[in-house]
Amino acid sequence: VFSSVTSVLNMSVFKDQFVLEDLIQELKKKSTALSFGPLQSNGHISVQGSFPAIQLLRDFLLLKAKSLSEKDKREESKSHQRPRRRVQQHRLTTETSNFVHGADQEKQVVVLDTDIYHYMKYFFSKMFLVGDDVVISEVTDGDITTVCIENAGRSSDAGQVLRVKEEIEKQSLKLHNFLRKERICFKEHTRDEKEGYKWVCGRLKSHYPRVLVLTYDTHIDVIGNSSEIFEFTKEVSR
Repeated sequence: VFSSVTSVLNMSVFKDQFVLEDLIQELKKKSTALSFGPLQSNGHISVQGSFPAIQLLRDFLLLKAKSLSEKDKREESKSHQRPRRRVQQHRLTTETSNFVHGADQEKQVVVLDTDIYHYMKYFFSKMFLVGDDVVISEVTDGDITTVCIENAGRSSDAGQVLRVKEEIEKQSLKLHNFLRKERICFKEHTRDEKEGYKWVCGRLKSHYPRVLVLTYDTHIDVIGNSSEIFEFTKEVSR
């Protein structure tokens, strides 16, 4: 679980609508937990901070970009005099439509660190069991898991989708502040030795109820607070 990550934002897509320096100042006020580098001449800027904080910044920028694209669509319906702008905004709309599905909030997406997702799914499973009105699906790609929350039907409460998303984000942010991970690697261990490690981890699990143990063919991941996973891995080694 990374304590800090760095992302490079391409702010040039906003240059026709905003003074980029003013937009950066707005982002700094909104995202006080993040550290911003200098704005480059090509519109790129480096941002550093926690994964959830950068995720919230991304969501804010996607919504701002979507509002611009919708504004352009309304203007273009009255006039066809800006073909170059229309092509640029079509690309922008394509990129953001994967994340936001209309103003009625029928669909929401949360991007989580995969380790945090596994921990939440195990210890906070009720958060993902929200009844028949809302459907939650997830796709894991390495260190990133994308969780999609959407209405099950037209009669569903659109606000519930947003509430579920916000609850997941709030819990993931709390977990990010204290979760750590230790990895027990299987280098040249025999099959019996690997099974022995798994057996010991299973036996110790009852003594560490807030520790999550994930077993793989090549290693075992132990996720929890720093003191508990340190003691856990030390006992496994003994």
